[in-house]
Amino acid sequence: MIPSQNFEVCGFVPCAWRLCVLALGCVLSGGLLALLLLWVPQWSVRWACVPAPLHLASVLLLRTTDEFGQYFRVWVQTLQVPGVDPLGLGAAGEGAEVGQSFSKGPLESTQPQQVRYFCLQSVVYVWSAGSQGFAQLTALDCGIPVRDFYCRHSAGLPPSTQQYRRLFYGINQIEVKVPSIPKLLIKEVLNPFYIFQVFSVILWSLDDYYYYASAILMMSLLSVCTSLYTVRKQYILLHDMVSAHNVVRCTIYRGDQDTEEILSTDLVPGDVMVIPANGMMMPCDAALIGGTCIVNESMLTGESVPVTKTQLPLPPCGGGPDGALPEPLYDPEEHRRHTLFCGTQVIQTRYYSGERVRAVVIRTGFCTVKGQLVRSILYPKPSDFRLYRDAIRFLLGLVCVAAGGMAYSIYISASMGESVGRILVEALDIITITVPPALPAAMTAGIVYAQHRLRQKGIFCTSPQRINTSGQINLVCFDKTGTLTEDGLDLWGVQRVQDSRFGPPEQEVATEGQSHSPFLVAMASCHSLTRIEGQLTGDPLDIKMFEATGWVLEEPSPDETSNHDLIMPTVVRPAKPSPLETPPCQEQDPDIRELMGRYEVGVLAQFPFSSGLQRMSVVTRVLGERRLRAYLKGAPETVVRLCRPDTVPADFWEVLDGYTRQGLRVIALAHRQLEPKFTWHRLQTISREVIECEMEFLGLLMLQNKLKPQTVPVLAELHRANIRTVMVTGDSMLTAVSVARECGLIPPHSQVIITEAQPPRGGQPATVSWSYSQDSPRAQRQESRVSVGPQQPHALPSYHFAMSGRTFAIILEHFSELLPKLLLCGTVYARMAPDQKTQLVEELQKVDYYVAMCGDGANDCGALKRAHTGISLSELEASVASPFTSRTPDISCVPHLIREGRAALVTSFCVFKFMALYSIIQYLCVLLLYSILSNMGDSQYLFIDIAIIMSLAFTMSLSPAWKELVAQRPPSSLLSPSLLLSVIGQILLALSFQTATFLLAHTYSCESAQNETHPSDWLAGNLSTMTANGSGVLMSEEDEDESHNIQNLQNTSLFFVSGCQYLTVALVFNRGPPFRQPLYNNYLFVLCILSSYCFLIVILLYPVPALQDFFELVCIPMEWRLTLLGLIIVNLILSFTLESIIIDCKEIWQRHCTGQKLHTETHADTHCPQMEVDGMSLQRSPHGSCCHRSHPPRARYQRLAQELLLDPSWPPHPSTKIKPPSCPENSIVQGQAPQTTPL
Repeated sequence: MIPSQNFEVCGFVPCAWRLCVLALGCVLSGGLLALLLLWVPQWSVRWACVPAPLHLASVLLLRTTDEFGQYFRVWVQTLQVPGVDPLGLGAAGEGAEVGQSFSKGPLESTQPQQVRYFCLQSVVYVWSAGSQGFAQLTALDCGIPVRDFYCRHSAGLPPSTQQYRRLFYGINQIEVKVPSIPKLLIKEVLNPFYIFQVFSVILWSLDDYYYYASAILMMSLLSVCTSLYTVRKQYILLHDMVSAHNVVRCTIYRGDQDTEEILSTDLVPGDVMVIPANGMMMPCDAALIGGTCIVNESMLTGESVPVTKTQLPLPPCGGGPDGALPEPLYDPEEHRRHTLFCGTQVIQTRYYSGERVRAVVIRTGFCTVKGQLVRSILYPKPSDFRLYRDAIRFLLGLVCVAAGGMAYSIYISASMGESVGRILVEALDIITITVPPALPAAMTAGIVYAQHRLRQKGIFCTSPQRINTSGQINLVCFDKTGTLTEDGLDLWGVQRVQDSRFGPPEQEVATEGQSHSPFLVAMASCHSLTRIEGQLTGDPLDIKMFEATGWVLEEPSPDETSNHDLIMPTVVRPAKPSPLETPPCQEQDPDIRELMGRYEVGVLAQFPFSSGLQRMSVVTRVLGERRLRAYLKGAPETVVRLCRPDTVPADFWEVLDGYTRQGLRVIALAHRQLEPKFTWHRLQTISREVIECEMEFLGLLMLQNKLKPQTVPVLAELHRANIRTVMVTGDSMLTAVSVARECGLIPPHSQVIITEAQPPRGGQPATVSWSYSQDSPRAQRQESRVSVGPQQPHALPSYHFAMSGRTFAIILEHFSELLPKLLLCGTVYARMAPDQKTQLVEELQKVDYYVAMCGDGANDCGALKRAHTGISLSELEASVASPFTSRTPDISCVPHLIREGRAALVTSFCVFKFMALYSIIQYLCVLLLYSILSNMGDSQYLFIDIAIIMSLAFTMSLSPAWKELVAQRPPSSLLSPSLLLSVIGQILLALSFQTATFLLAHTYSCESAQNETHPSDWLAGNLSTMTANGSGVLMSEEDEDESHNIQNLQNTSLFFVSGCQYLTVALVFNRGPPFRQPLYNNYLFVLCILSSYCFLIVILLYPVPALQDFFELVCIPMEWRLTLLGLIIVNLILSFTLESIIIDCKEIWQRHCTGQKLHTETHADTHCPQMEVDGMSLQRSPHGSCCHRSHPPRARYQRLAQELLLDPSWPPHPSTKIKPPSCPENSIVQGQAPQTTPL
């Protein structure tokens, strides 16, 4: 279950006079204050309400205690009910039965009580008077003794009790509402960027700048429509997926064996369901209290292997002998083998003596496992997009620059006697110049182009903003089945043992003369297979093993089982009848042999596979024999410990190492002939330890989980690019480790350290232990560190941690300080539940990894949604939650996506830098012209904004991704020193040349105005009708009285110089390899650059009267034209030189400022992703220093890597760690608000 979310809760009550003041402020501000309160909800609560104790508060302000600090505003609601206990467990006093508690019926009570509650993200939280805080409404999944399911909840609920509980728990339905288009539209257009664009369009319309305003308006509408379509489509897909099995008909008990058929929406916790014989889709979570179910849990685990669920074990009275042991409590995870989960498919049920299969409803609605999965999709935690945060900070910096420009503009205009209206328009115009409204559209263009290129590769994107984040990925989590491997296993071969010696490897199992051998019988009987509608189902390993024998499995009717003294036994026999072979030391009944005439093995008892024990066993009897035989299979290192040493070959470990190094899944088999004292009746009460001992070793069985063809080369490519790879699967530990070795996630000579944890029990604290996997190379098991030689610049420990989902959950709860170290070194996570996969992604993100998740099942949905980049290989459930869906069902899409993400990220940086320089260049130009009461003309603005800026911004993003995935990574921040220095350097360069041009033009115009005999064509054509004002600005006589002047030498000169500056910065910022293809491959961008340069140079050197009139330019002398051309060329050369120096020195900037290095040094063990540190130059110096940089790395996992390299106790040797005692912590803080409450 997803862990409780902690909130800081503050209580408030509305204040009338504050509400009136806020309403007045919203009106006077034209709605701007209302928008601000919408964007910052905590302000709306604090400004409109006054603090109050929680028990009196009607409005709550909640803030999450995680790193995101999200705020939520909720209203407290009240419910009038007959009682405050939804389960009614304490209504009749201590020890009362539920039936006794409601013998009269709670709805008949005449004393209604008030329950205060609120709903947040589809979860109900109720007020607890005892703890003086709000807590999540729980059902029968928390703190209920196992015995109560039989003593209190087995008879069902009367209608009155069911109706009472429905008041609290509501209808049992996971409902995903599809928002209406107007609602989505309002939510989308109220984004701050769109509001700013609307403001800019209005301002430009007032200034008669209609063309550009129309262009921005059209782009904004297109962006809004695209976003609406994408979001609504996702809601519809999720709604259809959830509602497909939302309502079914169920049969429930009403007490005294009475049953009633109701809709699943009416179920409440405590109802007793009847599971039909032909199965059903579970509409809730339920604990099985009668019969057996075979369930397909692929929705949870991703594995399409049917799972057998048995009824809850009834503990002895008092929990143990004489009540010495505490009463065991029910836990859905601990008792998952006895729990039916919502959304899973019950395929078949089995029951005894006509009794029905019964299950007690424990959770309904969004509290179920399926509901939690849907909630993780609907309400994902926000991803920490650094690019977005840096963009906001950068834009705030531009706003500060704009504020200075506004003050300067107001001062100059006021001192010159401008009208108030004109001053206001020009001042606000500074904002739209400095903070370009076209920036979102320009940034989106690169994403759209990348999305199109991904679509051409069969990768579809539903969350385009995640493309940029894909360029920062440095860790990829892979599901196993269906992602790295094909579905199922293949039998590679067997190796039998004869006379304590291994025979030769064999591919054929049922060879002549071995048809009834113990090895073959073990393969045919030691499994948990069953037949469903005639099809053999079960674990793929068991199916492959059984099919290799050529035997058949029968589940006979009860009449046929009397010969085996067992109710409904499983019988296996050879497919073709053959003469019975008499094994040594067997006693046979001639009458039975004559009766049957064939070899048959009945399975009398089964001890199921346990991931903790890593083995399973069965007890069988051959038809015609009186003695029983036990067969055992499991992990070789486990089986060999249970065998007699004299039966184990001397070269066992060497043979096993050889197979495991080949990446094979190795299973060991053993058997034992039981003593006559073991009978069927005794088997029902005996423990497995008594059977699983003194076994005779039979041999090894080798299976191969076949990898997909693209798995190994793709993982090798990711490793070369220094991208960590991790396996997160619902499969068993042994299979996961075996596949990890075969595909290269774990190198051949690396050690695997199995981490196991146990929760606190019986007053004992939680423990975590480490053991070295037996499939690790024996030569390296004793030494856990790689020696550092003089030829190794840095050496990384060659070990990988592997753990189960249960261990991960225990460490997360009880050993949180240890978890980051394990995450840094963990490679295999097995038996992971869907919510545990999501938690793993979150924990990896907390140590500053950029995480990608690649999976193909519904059990991956939460992790796919939570990861920075989620890639689904399925077009079914997983694609609803995943930002990316690949049409190709293998992991080849991962490097494609990362390459495109890197190209899109670099493109975004280029576009952002270009748009920033565009705004600053235009800002400087306008401020210089404002100083002489001049400005740029509308046609000049139009040419620059549309012909130059928009064409370049939309074409520079067309450069495709580089063909290889390199180890170097793109910058991760807009505020990195190299990028900031690049922008600041280009700004200073632009300022220098614009200022020089302006001052030279001012001087030149004054000198030319005084020298009326100047021979140039400019004076001859212009001085006859123009004079100079006091500021040195040439003004036409008819416009001499107008203060707003455009046609002057300064304006014309700055138009040409600034126009070429836009082209220059676009050229120098648009870099190629190693993330994008060279510039010359972007034909449209090159065409736009060359055509714009040619156009400006031509009209500069060879003026055309019509164009001069359109652009409001003045005719200038040829010598001044050549001067401007010289300034443009020098500016171009210096810009290229400045950018080249910064790029060439990137290694220095990253080493000393960002903690990264451009080129990754290699080392002897490059396949140790758990210690991958982004190419940091690590080595042990004589003084203990582990790196050459002057500043520690920013990423937390890099700092942890440095610490572990210097920690002599890491990795841990085989040992057990006990959780130290700690002071109990109150989960709910008492006193006044604010309070920290787990919700």
